[in-house]
Amino acid sequence: MSTPPTYDPNIQPNAEAWLELDEQERISLAERFHRRARIELPNVKAHATFHAIVENQIALGLECVNRAVSRLLKQGLSRHDAVHAIASVLADHLYEQANSKTEDTAEVVQARYDSAVERLTAKEWLSKYGAQ
Repeated sequence: MSTPPTYDPNIQPNAEAWLELDEQERISLAERFHRRARIELPNVKAHATFHAIVENQIALGLECVNRAVSRLLKQGLSRHDAVHAIASVLADHLYEQANSKTEDTAEVVQARYDSAVERLTAKEWLSKYGAQ
């Protein structure tokens, strides 16, 4: 399958086509979107990487993430902001894991992330980060 020419976080990519892409191409597509949109970011590569991770989770059918996208859209966020909101949970989760002194199993770590995603609301994200 050929590489999609563009990525728009407000439009859900076809899961099969997205997953057929090399990981670096997924990140590059997200980088190109943000550059074309002239969205200023402290680190476009890191930002795009989080986009790619969340899109991967959606395409792979991670239930808590798909429920969160639907919930956040119903609560008034754009799909792009819903991706940002989930990415913020992911970033917090990764930070906590990197600084944790406990050695939890993969199942416990995943359950903790899933639970945080399930609790995420548009109101909470907007109050913490404001409109992006």
